[in-house]
This record gives sequence, C-alpha cells and structure tokens, in this order.
Amino acid sequence: MKQQLRLGLVILTVTFLISNSLISQELTNPADLVNPRIGGVSHVLMPTFPTVHRPYGMVRFYPVTSPGISDSYLGGRIFGFPLNRPEHRGRAAITVIPVTGIDGLQNADLSSAIDHDFEKITPYSYSVLLEDENITVDYTPTERCGFFQFSPESTADLVLVFQTTDDGNFNLKNEQNLLGSEAFNGIREYVNIWFNRPVKQSGFIDSDGKAVNKSKAKGKSLKFYVVFNGAEQVKMNYGISWIDETQAGRNLLQEIPGWDFNKVVDQGRDAWNKELLKIKIKGGTENQRITFYTALYRSMERMVNINEYGRYFSAYNKKTIKTTHDFYVDDWSWDTFRTLHPLRFLISPDREADMIKSYILMGEQGGWMPTFPQVSGDAKCMIGHHQAAIIADAWMKGIRGFDLQRAYKLLKKNAMEGTMIPWQEGPATEIDNFYRDKGWFPALSPDETETIKQVGPFEKRQAVAVTLEESYDDWCLSELAGELKQTDDQKLFLKRSGNYKNVYNASTGFMSPKKADGTWVEPYDPKISGGTGCRDYFAEINSWNYSWFVPHDIDNLISLMGGKQKFSSRLDQLFEEPLNGYAKWTTISTQPDASGIVGQFVMGNEPGFHVPYLYVYAGEAWKTQKRIRQLMDAWFRNDVMGICGDEDGGGLSSWYVFSAMGFYPMTPGKPEYVIGSPLFEEITIDLGGDKVLNIKAPGSSAQSKYIAAMTVNGQPVNNYRFSQKDISQGGKIVLEMVSRPVTNEK
Repeated sequence: MKQQLRLGLVILTVTFLISNSLISQELTNPADLVNPRIGGVSHVLMPTFPTVHRPYGMVRFYPVTSPGISDSYLGGRIFGFPLNRPEHRGRAAITVIPVTGIDGLQNADLSSAIDHDFEKITPYSYSVLLEDENITVDYTPTERCGFFQFSPESTADLVLVFQTTDDGNFNLKNEQNLLGSEAFNGIREYVNIWFNRPVKQSGFIDSDGKAVNKSKAKGKSLKFYVVFNGAEQVKMNYGISWIDETQAGRNLLQEIPGWDFNKVVDQGRDAWNKELLKIKIKGGTENQRITFYTALYRSMERMVNINEYGRYFSAYNKKTIKTTHDFYVDDWSWDTFRTLHPLRFLISPDREADMIKSYILMGEQGGWMPTFPQVSGDAKCMIGHHQAAIIADAWMKGIRGFDLQRAYKLLKKNAMEGTMIPWQEGPATEIDNFYRDKGWFPALSPDETETIKQVGPFEKRQAVAVTLEESYDDWCLSELAGELKQTDDQKLFLKRSGNYKNVYNASTGFMSPKKADGTWVEPYDPKISGGTGCRDYFAEINSWNYSWFVPHDIDNLISLMGGKQKFSSRLDQLFEEPLNGYAKWTTISTQPDASGIVGQFVMGNEPGFHVPYLYVYAGEAWKTQKRIRQLMDAWFRNDVMGICGDEDGGGLSSWYVFSAMGFYPMTPGKPEYVIGSPLFEEITIDLGGDKVLNIKAPGSSAQSKYIAAMTVNGQPVNNYRFSQKDISQGGKIVLEMVSRPVTNEK
C-alpha cells in the first residue's frame, strides 16, 4: 500500500512538473490555440462568427447558416459558402454550394444539414461535411483570394451552384474559367474563378431549379450552375477585386498560382502565427491561453486592406486610385477607438499609420472625415467624431507615418461645421449650433415632439451621450492643435472639452438631460429614462454607465462627485446597484444592448470599458485588480457563450487582450497606461523595430491577483501607471503579485 502511495505521489509530481514545463516552454504556434467558436451563441444581440481570413485580409469567410437563427453556432443548415463577406458582420457577396447530381437542383432552398462535430474551423481554414449531399467542403483564403475543395462520396456528377442576392452576372469564359460579379451597396465586387477540371455543363436556373436562358436570369437572386463529370474531387480557386475581373485574375495569379491546397493552408497558418506571436504569454490556464489568442485573432479582422497591388477602388469618389501604401476600410470608430486602435499602436504601428492615412484620403475624397468607413462608403453610425481620438492617440504615442496637418483640417471641419446628430453626416443643424453656443446638446422631455427632421425616430437625440463624447473629442483636438501650434484652436477646443460639466446634475450625482432652457428633464430615472435603449439621452445604455465617461478629465470628475472617497463609493454602488426590476429581462427590455451585467455596470457595451480601472485614480487600485479579474473570468471564456456582448469586430476582444496583459489605455490621446491585474506570469510584446516590452508577474494566479509593488525599467512606481515614453524604446515592468489586497496606497 505504501509503495502504491509513493508511486502515486511520484506520478503526480512528474505530471505537475511536465505540466508546468509545458506552460513555460516557448510558444511557437498560437494559431493552434484559437477557437473561432467562442461567442457563437449571443447573450442578447449579435454572436461572433467563425471568420476565416488572413490578418486584415480583403477576403473573409464563414458559411451562410439557417435563416432566422442569429446565433451562428446554432444554425443546423448551410445555405451557401460565401466567396467574400465585404463588411464585418455583413452579408455574403456571391455564394457557392455543391449539389449531388443535376437532379439536386430541384432542391428549392439549395441547403444541407451539418453537424458541428464534423466541422473544423481555424483562423486560416474551414472544413465541413454536408450531410444531405455527402460532400466534404474544404476552404482556405489568402488576402484577396480563396481556395475550395469539394470532395463527393457519391458517384453522381458534382454540381456547383453560384448565387447572388443583389444584381449579379456570370459568364463561363471557357471550360475552366468563370467570371462573375455582384452589386454591393452601390459598388461592385468582381470574381475570377478557375476550376482544376473542365466544366461538362452550365446554365442559369430559376428559384425552382428549372433551366432559364441568360436574358431571363438577370437581376437579384441570380443562380448559375456548373456540372463536373463523375465523383472526383473538384478544386476551385478564385480572386476577388473591387476594380474589375482582370484585376481579380491578377490577384489570383499573384497569390494562388497552382492547385496545392495544403500549401495555401500552411501559408495561412504561418501568417497567423507571425501576427499572433507579436504577443507571447507564459503561465495562466489552458482556457485562459485559448481565450487570449482567440481574442487577439478577433482583433485582427479589421481594418481591411483593399490595396490590390498598387491600386484600390474608392467608394468615396468612385475612382480607381494608384497607391504606394496599403489602403484600409471597414472600421466602426465608436467601437474601436477605445482599445482596438490602441492595441495596434503597440503591435503594428506601421499598419496603424497606413490606416490613418486611409482615413485622411477617404475624408478628402468624400468631404467629411468618415466615422464608420466601409468598402462601400461611410456608414455614419453612432455618435461622436472619434477619429480625433484615433489620430491623437497615434500622434501622442509617437506614430509619425501620416500628415497631421491634413488630418487636423478634416477633423476640425467635422468639429466646427458638421452635425452631431446620431447616425447622421452632413452640415450642422440648429441643435448643433445650439451646442456650439451653449455647451450642451439640448434634450427633449418625454412629452415633447421632435422638431429636427434629421433626428431619427429610433436613434433619437442621445443628448447627454453626445455632449459627453463630443467633449472628449474636443479635448483630443485641443491636444492636436497644441502639437500644430494652433493656439487659438487649442484654447477653443480645450474650453469645449469641459462641456461635460453642463450635463452633470450635482443634486443627483448623475449625468442628466438638460433642456434648451437650461432646466433638467424631470422626472428622471438614471436606470431607465430615455425610451428603449435610453436613446433619447444616451447611446445604448443608461446614465449609471455613461456618467463615468470623462476619460480626459478624471481628476475633475472625481472632484465633481465629491472627492476620492465618495467617487470610489459610487463605483462600488455601480457594481452593486439592483436592476430596475426583479429579473434581467426588465433591464434588457429597456436596454437591449446591456449585457455582461454586474449590478448596473454593463461589461458588454463599449462606454463602460474604462470604468473598472477608475478605482486606480481614486487611490484604490486593489479594487480595480479584483474587479477586472472577476469580469474576465465571468464574461470571457472558452465556450460558445464566451463573449458577453456585441464583439463589434475587435472591440470587446481587444479590451480582453489589454486586461489579460494587465494594463489598459485609459485615455486614447494621452500617452499613458493604467495597471490592472495580469492573468499571465510573463507577457512579451513585440513593439516593432527590435523593441520589446516585457511584463513579469511571477506567481500570478486566481488568488494572487493583487499587486504589492511595481517597477518600470527598474524604478519603483506607486501610482499604478506608466507612460508611452517609458516603453518607447522597449521596457520591463515587474509586478509583485500577492493574495491579499494592498490598501495603504499613497
């Protein structure tokens, strides 16, 4: 018995040592850790999608699943495989689906059941068995191209059906080359498709699968089929272009010159490993490492490079333009200025400079600095002019690969002449002029009728949120004006950056709606007032969350709220305050964007990202450390519900990347970071140019989450912050992790 016990102890000891040895080994293939299914079932609104692409690539892929099922993981049928998804979370542009035999065209919906247990997804490849057809579909992309393999089990002919949802066209040039195109939001995507086997038969079909001639087949929901003899595997590769079919073919020759599918898969894996290895981690649990690298992968979906080897098509002036640098589109600045752009400033500064140059060119081509620039033009969503934050953050952190004067000219035009009305672009209206004169966006009482035609019936005025976010954007502009020696502008924008004070109601302690006559809207409930989504006064979530959005002037916000002790107590209350009813559904019915709820705090929506870090500024950093760990553990996990809100193309994921590394860019535009609580014992960040930031947190664990001491480049730091200057040439941060909070801060 004693021998068995000793043997058991030896086995346990060896297992422990091997496990810890594996954790400490150098990570070489983080792409293998990525789980694209994380978040595939949503908490409230949109799930994530298992997107297959190259980092920042023009081609994005995930299947078209069951209509009516928004949660991508729960869709039990596939209705097509897209050749591209041009916009984040957007529709497919031209799909293809294989069918067994020509009789299979009679299947009206052209779909097949699938089983996720027979599906394999990585960032760079996809494979699934279509159960109704007994056909295995394999896929891998490059930056501007894609590669399919269709492997049937039947002996019948293999049929591929191509379909569009907007105005499309197909033309079989020869027995192995198919050209196609589809209209997409006012522009056109072209595809140049090649098959490794000759086409036996082809033609157009109607919605019932019956053959029709080309003249009757034009228009939306166009279907074109090609037939291959026998049951051999068919390989299909293609290039896409926003310029023309010829350029699509050139892109294909450049990126997939042959028929070696596995070679393209391996190249994709290498490309992902190269990007993901810009951040190396040691320690943590297996699930934490998987969640981390999946979040980092999600942070590299966009912006999207549409440079087609020296040319790009601009939807902003409808011209094909020569370029000497990469040109990027597809960004939602309201979602991405907070953490996604700051993350790229660290790990891809040259790429970020090209993104800002792209913003400048789009602004000059279209007349206004875009807010949600898509491949098809500016979507103009949400509120604020947060390109000012993106550009100020880059400049103040030392990125110089763009023309600041040109950028500032456009930013100033938006700030001085443009409208601030939610989801609108264009010249100022009377309420914009009111804001610039009085210093707050005027709110309406619930019984007042909207008189400004530009204000949308669903998005409303969002009056308090507009005031808060424009105040911050103006602070960013004041920083840029100072850099350009524009003294008068600097003073003007700095003054306007204090407008947030105009909507702070000292009697309630909340940011509150103020009418044009200077009186407060009454009655007012900071939990629910403002209609669905609180949109009369806020953007998507309530005053309990928005009242903290003064990232540029935190010390004065603390003073407004009564000093550090009261400020910290109010933060405590935020995380403990009950919902506005006995169940979560009562909150969600009034705030559908509220997810990842803790008390009144909303983790799953962007305005709250910085809030848990505010304790540091109130002198209680240990509360930040405790709260950040709780939020990461509860709401970011390695499972299909492991994202707590709308991921928004890297918004939530980049928050997690920063928080898991143990620091956060509190104020984009200010070259400073605040410390949280790192999940890992060591983090190494490649800053480019042979510069490395190394963060050591020996012993970091679920219990050892608190920081007893901190050094930056060997010097002790007491305020739990460090600057961009500290790490501009690389740096080393050492954190002493302990299991009890340190409450005697200076």
